[in-house]
Amino acid sequence: MNRTPLLLAAVLILCGASASRASVEDLIAESPLPYQMPRFDKIKDEDFKPAFEKAMADQLAEVQKVADDPAAPTFENTLVALEKTGRELTRVNNLFSNLVQMQTNPVRDALDAELAPKLAAQNDKIYLNPKLFARVKALYDNRAGLKLDRESAYLLERYYKDFTHAGAQLSDADKAKLQELNQKIAAAETAFKQNLLKENNASSILVEDKAQLDCMPADDVAAAAAAAKKAGHDGQYLIELQNTTGQPELAYLNNRALRERIQKASEARGSRGNEFDNRKVVLDIVKLRAERAKLLGFPSHAAYILDDETAGNVDRVNGLLNQIDPAAMAEARREVAEMQKLVDAEPHPFKLESWDWAYYAEKVRKAKFAFDESQLRPYFELDHVLFDGVFYAAHELYGITIKERHDLPVYEPGVRTFDVFDKNGKPLALFIGDYYARSNKHGGAWMNEYVSQSRLLGLKPVVANQLNIAMPPKGQPTLLTPDEVTTAFHEFGHALHGMFSNVDYPRFAGTNTLTDFVEFPSQVNEMWAFEPKVLKHYAKDYKTGQPIPQALVDKVLAAQKFNKGFEEGEVLEAAALDQAWHQIGPEQVPADAAGVGGFESQALAKYGFDLPALPPRYRSTYFYHAFPNGYSARYYAYLWADVLVADSVEWFHGHGGLKRANGQRFRDTLLSRGGSADAVGLFKDFTGGGPEVGPLIRRWGFDQPATKVTAQ
Repeated sequence: MNRTPLLLAAVLILCGASASRASVEDLIAESPLPYQMPRFDKIKDEDFKPAFEKAMADQLAEVQKVADDPAAPTFENTLVALEKTGRELTRVNNLFSNLVQMQTNPVRDALDAELAPKLAAQNDKIYLNPKLFARVKALYDNRAGLKLDRESAYLLERYYKDFTHAGAQLSDADKAKLQELNQKIAAAETAFKQNLLKENNASSILVEDKAQLDCMPADDVAAAAAAAKKAGHDGQYLIELQNTTGQPELAYLNNRALRERIQKASEARGSRGNEFDNRKVVLDIVKLRAERAKLLGFPSHAAYILDDETAGNVDRVNGLLNQIDPAAMAEARREVAEMQKLVDAEPHPFKLESWDWAYYAEKVRKAKFAFDESQLRPYFELDHVLFDGVFYAAHELYGITIKERHDLPVYEPGVRTFDVFDKNGKPLALFIGDYYARSNKHGGAWMNEYVSQSRLLGLKPVVANQLNIAMPPKGQPTLLTPDEVTTAFHEFGHALHGMFSNVDYPRFAGTNTLTDFVEFPSQVNEMWAFEPKVLKHYAKDYKTGQPIPQALVDKVLAAQKFNKGFEEGEVLEAAALDQAWHQIGPEQVPADAAGVGGFESQALAKYGFDLPALPPRYRSTYFYHAFPNGYSARYYAYLWADVLVADSVEWFHGHGGLKRANGQRFRDTLLSRGGSADAVGLFKDFTGGGPEVGPLIRRWGFDQPATKVTAQ
């Protein structure tokens, strides 16, 4: 059975338009396109609602047939049968939920809001079905005698956990309460998501005087002018906000007043008292989640979530944060002191604030390493980064070949499609790249799937990467920042996880792992972004084609550990904030929206984050991961992945780096396995040992002794 991704899906309210049976079939039937890629050219918004209605009804009928089977439960007639159900719903839901993220409109937003609670109810009808759970439990209780292969045995284990974690053992009365809570949570999460997109657009900074943009790169100035013109402000400049607290413009704008304006606008998102205010939505979500956890027998939402993650419990996550926090914050304070010296030497000194950090960090970088990040951008043109960097590293490691094609329909001009061929030349997957920001596209970067691999179903993967790079003016090159380069490698790491999947059951395909493990492969792939061999292969001047000078490469590599206190500190703060909200009981939730800011301050102070110049990467009201995105109580996963990655980087470098044999080992032992085995076990299969904090601290350049981390 394919679990519906409730956090991204929803259903449409339609006004008047009717759908034909043929057009509905275009959404729910297997696509005739290569790899069953969706037929984007056949999409009509009015078709989604009837398609969802049919697909949901068909899934429930298929599942009930399994539950009502008069034969005694077997692995084949229960679990394999469940894995084959819901194919129509999977197809339409994958398509719609992805489009809502990438190309939404008022009709799709309305559908999103309507469907979220309906899909939550659909999930409950399956996982709270007593006859179905009885069959799964009977198999689980007799698992030792079933003589299943490794993947099948783990499928049974995971299904039993899915059902029990979803409330299958509750009384009928408590099941009814649970269903009501799940629907309310789904509706609130959708409201948060929709508010955030609208608030991001409403919070853009309009600049009238070009002089205020002093030191802003010329291509960024041109992009800001184009954005302003599109918004009806011809002759002015519009700075659009990214999802994170920090904004890239803060690193180079000389105008301190404008830097302050941008930073404050960023941090105020969702808390301005307007129609997109998310403070009450945050409190509603936190309280509803806490009530659900209590109903399911857990002291908090975090305890409930972590019960089904590799971390296992709240104490281990808090322990991880407490181990890393002192070293990161000590480094951040050292960085502040270093930058404050620069400020104090100026004619009009002031106390360093959050809107000054990136600007003065660049000054320190330039003084220490004789370069700033603006020098790198001419060498980071998008196509060079993709073909000669991201795809090149994948070829060197795994032997795959990636070729762009132009014959498949896409949902938006500029979206690109690529055939991916395996080392033996056979078709492996279809890859879709959507790299540019749009006003109707959610911020951030992510990987998504339209089709997941499965030997049982005979499916090859269709995976996509989403970035939010500012569209340059027509005729101008797309030049990336170093962070955007790293993000391109990161998201392709997720894509590789999906494309290399080689499992029987769709339940385990690709990135269908425990959430606190899913970031590990993507963060491993980041290591190649500035690997000397890879960097010199893709970093070419967009005008001359000349490779990046070795002297600049040496400076870039020497600066790899620069500003790590800030980079890791803001992530640590966000992880702590996520845990703080989700480790409380329902009675501890602030009474009204005004309490959100105070709760944040107290929570960060509790975890030892008392450096005002270093705010969390996300504040609560725009913390997409923690509220609608499915990372609630799991944002620590990025730090947990960092621990695993640091071990893995040492392994790769200790075995010769960018070599086919190393890539093949990583693919065979881990990437191809998806979620089909215990995550920490897969990590040990690859590295030969358990994770330690020591390599991470060394990688960051902090002074901290090696420490064992117990994952389970």
